[in-house]
Amino acid sequence: MTTNQPRTLRTVTGAGGHPGTYELALDPDRSTLDTAVRVAKLAEAARIDALFAPDLLTFGAQGTIGSQEALIYVAALSQVTTHVGLIATVSTTFHHPYNLARMFGTLDHVSNGRAAWNLVTSSIGEENFGPGDLPSPEERYARAAESLEVVNALWDSWRPEALRTGPDGRAILDPAKVRPIDHAGQYFTVAGPLNIPPLPQGRPVQIQAGQSEAGIALGARYAEIVFTALPTMAIARDYTDKVRGLAAQLGRRPGLPLIFSSFHATYGAEAEARRLVLERHESIDFELGRKQLADMFGGGIDLSEAKLDEKLPESLLPALSSVNRRRGRVEIFSEYVRSGYTLRELIIAAQDTGHWSVAGTPEQLADAIEERFRAGVLDVIALQGLADPVQHDFVVNGLLHELRKRKIVKPDYTGTTFRENLGLEPPADFPASRRAPGGWT
Repeated sequence: MTTNQPRTLRTVTGAGGHPGTYELALDPDRSTLDTAVRVAKLAEAARIDALFAPDLLTFGAQGTIGSQEALIYVAALSQVTTHVGLIATVSTTFHHPYNLARMFGTLDHVSNGRAAWNLVTSSIGEENFGPGDLPSPEERYARAAESLEVVNALWDSWRPEALRTGPDGRAILDPAKVRPIDHAGQYFTVAGPLNIPPLPQGRPVQIQAGQSEAGIALGARYAEIVFTALPTMAIARDYTDKVRGLAAQLGRRPGLPLIFSSFHATYGAEAEARRLVLERHESIDFELGRKQLADMFGGGIDLSEAKLDEKLPESLLPALSSVNRRRGRVEIFSEYVRSGYTLRELIIAAQDTGHWSVAGTPEQLADAIEERFRAGVLDVIALQGLADPVQHDFVVNGLLHELRKRKIVKPDYTGTTFRENLGLEPPADFPASRRAPGGWT
């Protein structure tokens, strides 16, 4: 990261809301992107750093994420915005790295340098990509690591000055400076080079989501930002120490990777916030909640006979090595069990799927955020709800205003690309002539 800019908290919001994809699909006069366009414009007006598009690769209940392809979604949003970063979630388990390099490279071009890739290895969707079971987490992360090696090599295959402006203003290409990568690995054989021009950012910003041991190893080695579910300060400290400690051992710059946390906020004065939380808890279907909680443990345990107000016996916990999906969540909820949570408390916690949840006034929420930011375990935060006018007011005029008053969040965009705006270094071979004045050291 740079050393000539003060550390600030970066902000991200989801590129969705109500009306959602399914409601919009019923209206012949509106695009299924309409809500996202409105949110994108609101986010840019509020100087939020990035829009985030999640993805799932399987069929779910109406309204769930994964209903539209994330890269096309944010590419469309690039045409109605000028500054906000564009984060698309794409899996390495079911995509080829040559295609990934071209797709994200193209997104970087059409957005003028605002592309970011949230790399996931997927815990569902294998039924749609050929025969066979979902590979083990270890194999999925091994494939992800090789995918990144290939994608980065392709983005770097254009050497400095391979493409320059000629006397007549037209492009001059020096083919000798566009080099094959000749990759032959366990999963892929890719000759290269990449067949699109060098990217505005050199490389799109690289984000990685995964909290298992294999996920931490991948994030420590490659990611510039790691997206995490960190429900408590203790878990946040432990995770940050692990991933940054390993990154330091690998010779990476201090402060990398940045820690990106979800944030489930309930806004209101103390009594009102407590009432809203209580109402949400009282509305829980605890029988359905048993199934939701079982999913937090990888889906392989039976909670049908467990008593709601008794502690869950540790003997029910699965061995981590036996779980093939979302091991990070299993670790979090297993620790809750060891701490003595009752089944009821576990089901309540499962409503936030292991994410950080805070209730209170904007000032109280700012206190919670500032505590983690000052502790060095929070660099990027997800703030949701811009599509709803009341929630928008809480987020923009309440929480963001308070965080800016405390000089934790910057008041405006500071660069022309997403990488510059985050204060992240360009790739090593990025031409000095294309570095932002005062932006990178």
